[in-house]
Amino acid sequence: MSRIYNFSAGPATLPESVLQEAQAELVDFGGAGMSVMEMSHRSKEYDAVHEETIANIRELMDIPEDYAVLFLTGGASGQFAMVPMNLLGEGQTADYTNSGSWASKAIKEAKGIGSVNIAADCGKELPARVPEQDELNLTPGAAYLHITSNETISGAQWKTFPRAEAPLVADMSSDILSRPFDLSPFGLIYAGAQKNLGPAGMTVVIIRKDLADRVSDRVPVMFRYKTHIENNSLYNTPPCFNIYMVMLVTRWIKEQGGLKAMAEINAGKAARLYDVIDASEFYRGTAAPAYRSDMNVTFRLPSEELEAGFIKAAAARDMKGLKGHRSVGGIRASIYNAFPEAGVDALAAFMKEFEKENG
Repeated sequence: MSRIYNFSAGPATLPESVLQEAQAELVDFGGAGMSVMEMSHRSKEYDAVHEETIANIRELMDIPEDYAVLFLTGGASGQFAMVPMNLLGEGQTADYTNSGSWASKAIKEAKGIGSVNIAADCGKELPARVPEQDELNLTPGAAYLHITSNETISGAQWKTFPRAEAPLVADMSSDILSRPFDLSPFGLIYAGAQKNLGPAGMTVVIIRKDLADRVSDRVPVMFRYKTHIENNSLYNTPPCFNIYMVMLVTRWIKEQGGLKAMAEINAGKAARLYDVIDASEFYRGTAAPAYRSDMNVTFRLPSEELEAGFIKAAAARDMKGLKGHRSVGGIRASIYNAFPEAGVDALAAFMKEFEKENG
């Protein structure tokens, strides 16, 4: 069997060495005589996995002790509700920036829970972008400022995070662990695992512990960050195998040289595709150059018929998952941490060839 180049936005490609290690340990993990999928979450074998995964994330992101690292479920969509349920108190307002589809979904959910101020809205602009600092209309005394660090659908990414008196809250589902940054302005970060961390089915939450105390007694116990901090994400049975996979992926990132090395690799991969787009009158990037994502390269061809032909021809060459999101169409190449450089080179060469034949 030969592996394809999987450009899917998520669930996304995982490091091949990680998959092979998981395969080797699938039936018998560490001599325990059973799989991680079968063992108790209270066992010493699983406890070692749990603690290493937390430690790896802490090391990679340089997370201080006043922050907790949590393993939850429900994806980023679950966090759209859980964030305001925990952090948006009665009589308070939360600021949100709207930079696209995922930010707008977070806003819609928060509005059902409390008072929301749209601090900036460029969600429907083309080319796609994120707001600038001087556009932000911030609320004095806001509970928090929410951003979506990378819009997976449009391919627009925050290159410099905004400044605010309120703690930043970020949906980092599609670019977590892809680059280093200063954590101190952030009160909470959440990320679905299925793009840069591991398989679908778990969510990593990084929260400043004091913020968890804001939660109202009216919030159900299961939906309180405080509950999961106090129980080290073991209040209920966690997604043990998914956490194990994140352990292997974070080991792999450390082996690559950490987040600084990943950022250099990711920027180089993206640049190779953007260079083809910029040198062409056949391809048109859909994100403004200053905000182009290093994770999701989005572009259009002159017609939908050509786009369909592009996707079909690429698939015949084992490059799959290039169809843009159903809400916007076009082409989307998702090239997260684990996406191989050889796959980027193959796509760049194919783009040039397809233009030559059809341009």
